[in-house]
Amino acid sequence: MHSPRYHYTAVGHVTIDVFDDGSARPGGSAFYAALQAARLGLRALVITRGVASEIEALLAPYAHELAVRVLDGEHTTTLLTSGADGERSQRVRAWAGPIADQLELDTHILHLAPVARESPASWRGRPAFVGLTPQGLARAWDGPTGTVTHVTPDADAAAIARRCNALVVSDHERASCAALIAAARAAGAVVAITAGARPTTLLAPGAGERTLAVAPVTNAVDDLGAGDVFAAAFFIALSEGQDVTAAARFASAAAAVRMRGLGAGAIGGRADVQERLTLAARGR
Repeated sequence: MHSPRYHYTAVGHVTIDVFDDGSARPGGSAFYAALQAARLGLRALVITRGVASEIEALLAPYAHELAVRVLDGEHTTTLLTSGADGERSQRVRAWAGPIADQLELDTHILHLAPVARESPASWRGRPAFVGLTPQGLARAWDGPTGTVTHVTPDADAAAIARRCNALVVSDHERASCAALIAAARAAGAVVAITAGARPTTLLAPGAGERTLAVAPVTNAVDDLGAGDVFAAAFFIALSEGQDVTAAARFASAAAAVRMRGLGAGAIGGRADVQERLTLAARGR
């Protein structure tokens, strides 16, 4: 039996996130998700598009953990990020362009993780598990100002959703992604709808809608990328055979660990996530 080269491949733009104080750090769903996968012990790859030298410099602190394949682009996707937590807003200053269809993939888990409508509609290879975080498919922006608005994803996005085993979306995008959620569910996928500190909604094949309480995170520092960490941990737990509820608890614990520090460096390993699970079970 063929053993895939990678356990986890995330496809999406690695971004330059520029903050109000002028500082910059790497971002993008693919980056956060793949780094969480790596810290859970998986061989992880990011496939992205942009200026290779910029992305390689941006990800240099994580080069020992992640493999990165950069498709050549004129720009690296750059997001101007203001505010924090529920008040965060972003504007698109530069866009790397679409990621080409028919990518050659050799992976167990494929995570389609667009931030700005770049996802390929097709690929080569047979991943055993396909996950989608579709928020980037529901974004459009004004060219001159870069102001981001929510839009309804197109038919190509719905076709992607029908090929997925699981989908994770935030409650902010639930309405705009309703057609994707319906398409994924019709194809038998599991859907998790996150809502920050409020309960996570779970939609599983053959079951009605149910909610899972989220344990409070004391002394939270920063939540940027926490949803991407949740998605990666959720997809991994499902692919490892955990049921939907157990997978969501594991994913919530991973997100909580991430929120207790600043930036991607705060993403935890299995021991950290397990410790958080134990504390949450004790109501702490």
